[in-house]
Amino acid sequence: MTGKIALERAQKTAEVIVKRLAPYCKKKADVQTPYIEVVGSVRRQRPWVNDIDIVLIPADPWNLYHAILGLGQTRAAGNKIMRVIVGDIQVDIYIASEETWATLLLIRTGSAENNIRLCLRAKHMGWHLHADGSGLFNEKGERIAGDTEESIYNALGLKYQLPEERG
Repeated sequence: MTGKIALERAQKTAEVIVKRLAPYCKKKADVQTPYIEVVGSVRRQRPWVNDIDIVLIPADPWNLYHAILGLGQTRAAGNKIMRVIVGDIQVDIYIASEETWATLLLIRTGSAENNIRLCLRAKHMGWHLHADGSGLFNEKGERIAGDTEESIYNALGLKYQLPEERG
């Protein structure tokens, strides 16, 4: 595997992967586009990235699994994450549900510093932002945000940041 990858190369590779996996992903009811999104440093538009991160919701888990295996050498294959090497690029594929979708987009987009800032803000308020994607929970354990990335920022009293503004 290489060290840093130019953003443009990572975007082109990610685009090919998304096209191959999208047919096996659940479709959004309102727009009929698949639940599959490139996240991480590619979504944040960093000029150089270490890997490609993708969040998706399976509609056809069996064929999706085999499509992922067909991308390249498998390094990890679990219920929540699969890691494959495509050419010389590591690709981490995070498996979401509709409930975890938006929070996983937020957490997996990063940056690490932004995630720490959000988690510390939640903790300061007596709340907890779950990295597993389940959402933002208050001190009573009630889910108070997580249907959209914006809902988490709003609940924390913060202005929403576009991915490219997150460091």
